[in-house]
Amino acid sequence: MDLNAPVLPGPLTGLRIGILMESDFVEAEIDYYRLRFAEAGAEVKLYTRLWGNESLTFTGRELGGEIKVDGDLEALDYHELNSLHALIVPSGMVSDRLRYSERPGGVAPAVQVMRRAFRIPRLLKVFSCHGLWLMSAAPEVMAGRTVTCHNNLVSDVRNMGAVYSDTDVAVDRDLISTRTVEHCHLLARTVIEQLSARLVAA
Repeated sequence: MDLNAPVLPGPLTGLRIGILMESDFVEAEIDYYRLRFAEAGAEVKLYTRLWGNESLTFTGRELGGEIKVDGDLEALDYHELNSLHALIVPSGMVSDRLRYSERPGGVAPAVQVMRRAFRIPRLLKVFSCHGLWLMSAAPEVMAGRTVTCHNNLVSDVRNMGAVYSDTDVAVDRDLISTRTVEHCHLLARTVIEQLSARLVAA
């Protein structure tokens, strides 16, 4: 998959949105985000754990489509995170793969990145469907936060201390979540609305 949507002038001109990636992503979801955010004027960058490589190619869950990722999530320190305006954890098995740790009980780099991200209130943290799996190793940042998720994850998010909302989209300050991959259009719309509102208020 080589989808290079031209960035157009729009309400998010000059803003940057990051998406965490791994294999078993849903092709239509990632395609939609890249096109929709570029249409709104935002630059979209894909990040993963590169394991010392310059890039990695991942395979989609539904169609076997391939996508090349060269953004290194382990380079997302506070400085780099502050250059982003939203960070998205998509659906599929992306979050489960990213929470892998080499040793039992270890903390995956992607989890460390999200812990840093939650310390930056201006950065939107966005989760689609099963994306909240990634936060199972960081329940302290989810405690008391209102979220929605796939039906299979309701017990998981409650065990994290989060408050489950039986809605298609949940917004809790800098945290956005959606129920399933079928709601990716609502996710994108909500991100655009939230970022646009912040620009107006700034």
